Amino acid sequence: MDGLGLAEFERHLRLERGLAAHTVRAYLSDLGDLEAHALARGLATPADLHVDLLRDWLARLHDSGLARSTLARRTASARTYTAWAHRRGLLAQDPGPLLGVPRASRPLPRILRQEQAAELLDAPRESSPESLRDLAVLEVLYATAIRVSELCALDVDDLDEETRTVRVLGKGDKERTVPIGEPALQATRAWLSARSAWAVPAGGPALFLGVRGSRLHPNTARRIVHRALRRAGLPDLTPHGLRHTAATHLLEGGADLRTVQDLLGHASLHTTQLYTHLSPAHLKAAHAQAHPRA
Repeated sequence: MDGLGLAEFERHLRLERGLAAHTVRAYLSDLGDLEAHALARGLATPADLHVDLLRDWLARLHDSGLARSTLARRTASARTYTAWAHRRGLLAQDPGPLLGVPRASRPLPRILRQEQAAELLDAPRESSPESLRDLAVLEVLYATAIRVSELCALDVDDLDEETRTVRVLGKGDKERTVPIGEPALQATRAWLSARSAWAVPAGGPALFLGVRGSRLHPNTARRIVHRALRRAGLPDLTPHGLRHTAATHLLEGGADLRTVQDLLGHASLHTTQLYTHLSPAHLKAAHAQAHPRA
């Protein structure tokens, strides 16, 4: 029995909101736990949900030792669901806004210094197709600050050499155009000259391929980054760490926060503000330049 109508809610998330599959799975996992909690207390329909039940559920999760970030996500899932159920007439009142949202602690991400990024990208390499691809992957990640999933989704036609930009399909199927520097373009040209050695129909128009010719998988891209950092004797990072690195270096170079927000594809400036903690020197320089009493 689909007590809370989660099948219909799933269709809403996928078709109406256009959320990514892994995001939909996270919502359904959280709400499946809420549904089990409600059913254990004899409540079987959305109309039975009330704020005391939701708070009882969250208190149980808190007592079980879940991290604050997980509690914040589950609270957000519940609020999204109750808002939807209220709009559909399944709930007379929406109890979601009455829930407090725990503030998730966000550890500052590790990044490379500018000279370390140069070491990574300028390290000697072979001229094999794999080495050419790996360098292009690193250069594009650092040049554009895109997500690893966005990198792997790129097609050859998404790269516009004339305007030196890349068309990126981000979260929620939102498209944005990101500038790309000449070193990354050169590395990508070199890889494209060798791409035919691996190309098979399964890879289609994918810009980056695996060794068997299919579209590059995010896990393979992660291994490329880890391997390159290890070979260069640099601190280990994920592709997301390179994204953080690029964003921080943009701020250090004088980019404003709104521009970085657009480049990263952040829906909220609040998310981008994380980088102000990573680059206090940038804030000091901006203050010294702009404030009349600095």
